[in-house]
Amino acid sequence: MRGYFGIGIEGASKEGNIGNLIRTGHAFGAAFAFAVRPKVRADTGEPVTVPFTDTSKSWQQIPFYSFDTLDDVPMPQGCQLVGIEMTDESVALPEFRHPTQAIYILGGERTSLSPETVARCSALIRIPTAFSLNVATAGAIVMYDRARLLGGFAERPVMTGQPVEDRGAHVHGGRIVREDGVKTSIGRNIVERSKG
Repeated sequence: MRGYFGIGIEGASKEGNIGNLIRTGHAFGAAFAFAVRPKVRADTGEPVTVPFTDTSKSWQQIPFYSFDTLDDVPMPQGCQLVGIEMTDESVALPEFRHPTQAIYILGGERTSLSPETVARCSALIRIPTAFSLNVATAGAIVMYDRARLLGGFAERPVMTGQPVEDRGAHVHGGRIVREDGVKTSIGRNIVERSKG
């Protein structure tokens, strides 16, 4: 799959959800996972990210970061922040085109994304369900959708039981040369000239 993504939770309050999100992110190829302003446990005084529940120890396989503010989250050049939030303005996940370079952020278990985070997002997406899902489950659905659409898989058959058609090998285009406003594509034994 081309590109990369990171995934995190703003205001996480349960260590189980952090661990679940990291493990699922690792399985789907996340470059990193993170938390912004995680809640502090009353019994220990530590953030819920220390320690989190993850029996597969995925945090040893992909980086996990805990940030005080969204401003502390590194945004690589060309990367887009995508909020996962149930709002009227959010694009339904089945209609969303995932950016090649993305950082996905979810609201905490009992909260929504902060207005400051929503304002910073390049896009807001929602999972079309009747009610809100567990935050780690919502993250897993978004990562699955990204893998399905950007992972190079064949299209699904029209009818149940039909065979899957092979996508075939990717064919790279040739050089494009521009001379005097005329674009010439030089590909595999093809020369195409067009104005513009």
